[in-house]
Amino acid sequence: MSASEYQTNHTQPLQPITSKDRIQVMDLLRGFALVGIIFMNIEWFNRPISSLMMFDHSQTGIDWGASWLIKVFIEGKFYKLFSVLFGMGFAVMLINAQKADRPFGAWFTRRMLALFVIGMAHMIFFWGGDILHDYAAGGMLLLGFILLLRTKRLAKFNHPQAFLKTGLAIIILPIIIASSFSIYYGVSHTSPTIETNWQERAEVLRQTQEKLDAFKQSDEYLSITLEDALAADQEPVEESITVDEQATTETENNEQISTTETTDVSNADDEQVAESDEESIATRVEKRFERKKEQAIALRKESLILSQASYWQVTQYRTKHAIGELAKTPIMAFIISLPLFMIGYWLVASKKLENPEANKGLFNLLCYGGLILGVIMNLCGVFIALHPAAKQTQILQIAGNNIFFYGQYLLCFGYIGLFVKLSLKSWFLKAFAWLAPLGKMALTNYISHSIILTSIFYGYAGGQFEQIARGEQVLIVVGILFAQTIFCHLWLSYFRFGPLEWLWRSVTYLKWQPLLAERTDKANLTAHHSPS
Repeated sequence: MSASEYQTNHTQPLQPITSKDRIQVMDLLRGFALVGIIFMNIEWFNRPISSLMMFDHSQTGIDWGASWLIKVFIEGKFYKLFSVLFGMGFAVMLINAQKADRPFGAWFTRRMLALFVIGMAHMIFFWGGDILHDYAAGGMLLLGFILLLRTKRLAKFNHPQAFLKTGLAIIILPIIIASSFSIYYGVSHTSPTIETNWQERAEVLRQTQEKLDAFKQSDEYLSITLEDALAADQEPVEESITVDEQATTETENNEQISTTETTDVSNADDEQVAESDEESIATRVEKRFERKKEQAIALRKESLILSQASYWQVTQYRTKHAIGELAKTPIMAFIISLPLFMIGYWLVASKKLENPEANKGLFNLLCYGGLILGVIMNLCGVFIALHPAAKQTQILQIAGNNIFFYGQYLLCFGYIGLFVKLSLKSWFLKAFAWLAPLGKMALTNYISHSIILTSIFYGYAGGQFEQIARGEQVLIVVGILFAQTIFCHLWLSYFRFGPLEWLWRSVTYLKWQPLLAERTDKANLTAHHSPS
């Protein structure tokens, strides 16, 4: 079914969709995604943002358990879920525009530009881990894809299935690259070579860690002050952004010294070869130590800034960080956001989400297949990536990260399938109706998370940076969600949109949108519909 099939002869101004036009499960999913996002993000208000996604191996007991469970069931799944929901929302807006027989390119561009500005403001003035600016870039790529399909040459591909196929193809692309690397590695390395490389790498890591531990006890490291951190004209360290990047950027030069150039080797020659081997490892240790030393210094300076600096000083630091993050936005938008936007678009444009009962096979596959395979892959990926052997064997670390990465997609789809299936049950809609107000005000809630959490952790406010353990953070999240649920329910009983949602829509449609809720909107907020 092509997008053009939604066109009618009506000509009316574009406006936000009303409550009756919303797909109820989308609000529930959006609220659920928001819950997962804050459980994941709170750790990175308490730790340097430059170490984002790096597991804290120093934790024990409840704190380790909380981090481990969040890594397996939450990390990487919920921003992907938000991406799918973004695509769903785009499809709903596009269909609404086509029903009104109005062009949609200009207003959607304004919508994405406004989201980009909100995201950049969020990253500069509140928290460096913003995802909204990446969504805005991905949204423009999705718009470009839709406009491309509307050209005469590609018009025959302008149907929802094209979005699904293209999205899956982009997701699978890294698998093809990883498989090619694995094949090359397998045919170019013999077992003795792999064992030798592993032993050398293990020795390099051991010596590097010893030097790094000693450095962290030295006056050079311990005497770093806030003034030093503020005076350093540098951006956040690049090597420490994610575990995946770390696995690929820390490739060691596997120097190998041949000991068999001749069969007639004297004792003097043997001694020289041994010295060469030792020098090779020493050189690698020194190079790795210098990288780790710079990273440790940068993280310490960031910790000092976030825990002791004034709001203006932290904002200056976040501005530098934001500029650096912009270079990664196109890659993030194309590799992660765009394909998930396309899949979300397909779910709505094909009417799969609108008629879940008629598509039980699809949602059963997503639910059971996604949950079972997703949990297995995430468990395996985390076990491998966190095992000490993965640090010594780079190929093992890469394998664990890839298993974990694709397990995130499967578990994300599993959550979608589960929610869609459960949304057919009246008891579920009643029990989890509290998620819908959170979802309807997702943008306001997302930004307010940063305001609340920086007020708790950062030095210019609550001053609890690096002071609250991971297990205790979970309790803070529960308290925030409880308060936001009550606030959102009360707010939406009087207003149509959340504050930021209202501003975003007003900019999109170049007209101040009515904010006060109508009686029908209030009734829809509290009504619970039984399965059709």
